[in-house]
Amino acid sequence: MTATNQQIVLASRPDKEAVAANFRLVSTPVPALADNQVLVRHHFLSLDPYMRGRMNAGKSYAQPQPLDQVMIGGTAGEVVESRHAGFKAGDKVVGMGGWQQYSVVDASQPGTLRKVDTAHIPLSAYLGAVGMPGVTAWYGLVKICTPKEGETIVVSAASGAVGGAVGQLAKVRGCRAVGIAGGPDKCRYVVDELGFDACIDYKAHRDPKALYAALKEATPDGVDGYFENVGGLMLDTVLARMNAFGRVALCGMISGYDGQPIPLTHPQLILQSRLKLEGFIVSEHMGVWPEALKELGTLVATGKLKYRETVAQGIESAPEAFLGLLKGQNFGKQLVKLV
Repeated sequence: MTATNQQIVLASRPDKEAVAANFRLVSTPVPALADNQVLVRHHFLSLDPYMRGRMNAGKSYAQPQPLDQVMIGGTAGEVVESRHAGFKAGDKVVGMGGWQQYSVVDASQPGTLRKVDTAHIPLSAYLGAVGMPGVTAWYGLVKICTPKEGETIVVSAASGAVGGAVGQLAKVRGCRAVGIAGGPDKCRYVVDELGFDACIDYKAHRDPKALYAALKEATPDGVDGYFENVGGLMLDTVLARMNAFGRVALCGMISGYDGQPIPLTHPQLILQSRLKLEGFIVSEHMGVWPEALKELGTLVATGKLKYRETVAQGIESAPEAFLGLLKGQNFGKQLVKLV
């Protein structure tokens, strides 16, 4: 085993748009373990849009990512050494090890490290469809959009790790699933592979009237539940199609991650249609994770929940892969493969 650990740290905070120079690659020694500690070699790093918000210094739902420290992030890997009775070398585990090759985890702290079974579910899926993105999709759909059979559910960023799961979970519940994604390839994937009923290419409908006309055609009975990942024009357009007493799960606002304001053009629609809008952070709802993961794991293991991964190679590729994710260059879940 190597005695050094390569890490990506946050070198500076972005000035509006994040750039590669905001990150720095460093090497540090792998420390010796103390009692109850576990050494994990990461096979995969998870790259997710929420990380962009953590790079800012402003007030948010979580503390900012500290400068000169390892970038936060989910990880999946293998125990290589353990001084905790609950873990042994060879165990496959997921945790929040960050952008680095190895992490030392205090396994006596509940929830810091979870053993996973890779017999029927690939290790990488525990960072996507059977991990935080999948549970995010499940919570926003099931607990906020509360879908009923025959209703119409719309999701933005529909080809992503979260959005793709939302539509498939809606179909399982007997709903009409409509996606919004960027480009014909992503829309074909959403319909042909993921099984959505329709997908709107927002890049082909860039002005509000055209986007609304496309959404109206795809949602002839209106919209009952909307899972929002983007904000801005997307939210304005879908609000205009919402049925009375519709529900909106506010998961992400990626259109404003660089700090620009996101105006809401017609907020009166919330009152007129008596809508419920609720923002959520899935890590604040750990009580539902076992139920969500049971359903997600079963669906993935039986081939009923499909997903796609974009995989960058090597720790040094993480910054550029992350910046590409923010621009929608990935297809499905964005990962970095280390082993």
